[in-house]
Amino acid sequence: MQSLSSVRKAIFLILLMLPVSASAQLLPILGGQRAGISSLQFLKIGVGPRATAMGETFVAIANDASALYWNPAGIAQFQENSVLFSHTEWLVGLKHEFAGVVYHLSTSDAIGASVTSLHTEDMAVTTETMPYGTGEYFRFADIAITATYGRRFTEQFSAGMGVRYVQESIAGLSMRALMVDLGTFYWTGLGTSRFAVAVSNFGAEVKPTGTVNLIGDRTYNDFQSFSPPTVFRIGFAFEPYKTETQRVTTAIQLNHPNDNSENVSIGAEYSWTSPIGIMLAGRAGYRFNVDEQNITFGAGASVPVSMLRVGVDYSYANFGRLGDVHRLSLTISF
Repeated sequence: MQSLSSVRKAIFLILLMLPVSASAQLLPILGGQRAGISSLQFLKIGVGPRATAMGETFVAIANDASALYWNPAGIAQFQENSVLFSHTEWLVGLKHEFAGVVYHLSTSDAIGASVTSLHTEDMAVTTETMPYGTGEYFRFADIAITATYGRRFTEQFSAGMGVRYVQESIAGLSMRALMVDLGTFYWTGLGTSRFAVAVSNFGAEVKPTGTVNLIGDRTYNDFQSFSPPTVFRIGFAFEPYKTETQRVTTAIQLNHPNDNSENVSIGAEYSWTSPIGIMLAGRAGYRFNVDEQNITFGAGASVPVSMLRVGVDYSYANFGRLGDVHRLSLTISF
């Protein structure tokens, strides 16, 4: 009875944290009419080769430090402290970096912090009269810093919350915002099946600040506000096959962004663990109703090193005419 009461309290608190205006961001009209209405697009870039290799179907798995991005409730689902460093060779020469750490205060409570960045090299300033450069340079840089707390209320139910500070800057213009992530994680009691719901990047509208210098002495500083890229995810995962040394994990996920059409993704992971603790894994996924991307795949390995476990993961995604995306990460658990 006490466990049931804890679950009810947790659900009630989560509902209180969602403003009434959430319905406008999470349940808008048809996706074709929503394209291009949000800002801070770098927040939509998936984190972690393991998750992205599985088609980003990770909200109901979320059992490593990349849960800081996918589902804050997930950090209470595993007992190891974990550090994750991820590098992504993004499209058109952009570099995407993620660093996250999860620390368990107790068997039920965990905290985490992460830093995400998207950046370019210096680019030359050009004009109509000086097409080869003015001698000035500018840089594009995005950064997000997130603090997360997750709690396991019962053996079956967990919830979590993350608060994120975001800044985007380019050529003297910048945007700053605070956002919230909310997540729940529930073990159904039917085998290894679990169900999860997460809301990411929920917050108020933001607009650039600063001044753009136009031709001559003209300037411009009247910019429009846009919503953050809020996304609502529902996922389900289970292991159809599991032994002491082998495991197959499958997952399906519905993604509802506020700035595009809904899409569905599926993913699977096969892992094998040797008698001395070496783990090898292969992963694949598919995303439906997503332009320029569908099939993803990757692999990973981890080994015990003294009191630590060190893992390396890789994923590949093809974005058609836009090019290929490669991700690589290092995970240290203790």
